[in-house]
Amino acid sequence: MQYEDLIFKIPKESPTYREDSAFVIQQITAILDERKAANDNKIIMNTNLRLGLPLENINKIAGPMIEAWAGEVFAGIRDDKNNEYNLINVEAQERLGMADIILQFRKGQSVLTGNVDVKATANDIPNSGKGPNITSFSRIRTAYVKDPDFMFIILSIKHRVYSERNNKTGLVDGIMEVVDYNAYDLKFISDADINYNPALGTGQIQIKDIHYVTYQYRTTWEMCQLLDHKYLHSSRRTFNDFYREAKKNQWIKN
Repeated sequence: MQYEDLIFKIPKESPTYREDSAFVIQQITAILDERKAANDNKIIMNTNLRLGLPLENINKIAGPMIEAWAGEVFAGIRDDKNNEYNLINVEAQERLGMADIILQFRKGQSVLTGNVDVKATANDIPNSGKGPNITSFSRIRTAYVKDPDFMFIILSIKHRVYSERNNKTGLVDGIMEVVDYNAYDLKFISDADINYNPALGTGQIQIKDIHYVTYQYRTTWEMCQLLDHKYLHSSRRTFNDFYREAKKNQWIKN
């Protein structure tokens, strides 16, 4: 048996998916633009360290801090029932969940759900967070079969960290400032920008360089085929490995 012999369950997304994805990304970006314009794009960390935070190691805590900041920004918008972004629900996810935050927007008569994975990178450290793990191969492949309109958004947030002396306390505050951000729908990231790393479980889908991403529009089924291709062309994976995953996760009928 070969890949071509398998009878796949072929997901079919809604005709408006591409437009819906663009709408969600536009709303996310507009919300962050508003926070930046209002100068609410800083996380201030007060400690009793008179010399301030050890900036050379700050990236170890940057991810969770940036993720928490983003969650609070979206939750603050949601709490305004008449917000201009039509954001109606925000749910923070468990640490090992597929996404970090789930956002739901109203668009006409529809409710659109964006599963947002927040990736923090340091603006002033070369190659910081350049090629992050996004999600496991089997997890995202299964999500697209179960829900052809599954929208997985990668929110890349650049930050810089610096110290300022607090005149009231005499101590040094560490300031983590969001300086840039981009949001991408994983399904539309170009073939050349997606990597497959066979390490860890069924392997990890990665972005080669999250700072320079190009788009390539495709259907959900085309995305599934791309993921399969990346998996099967790994030197550490065989067709039997793929067949086992396909049976286990019900991607196929045979």
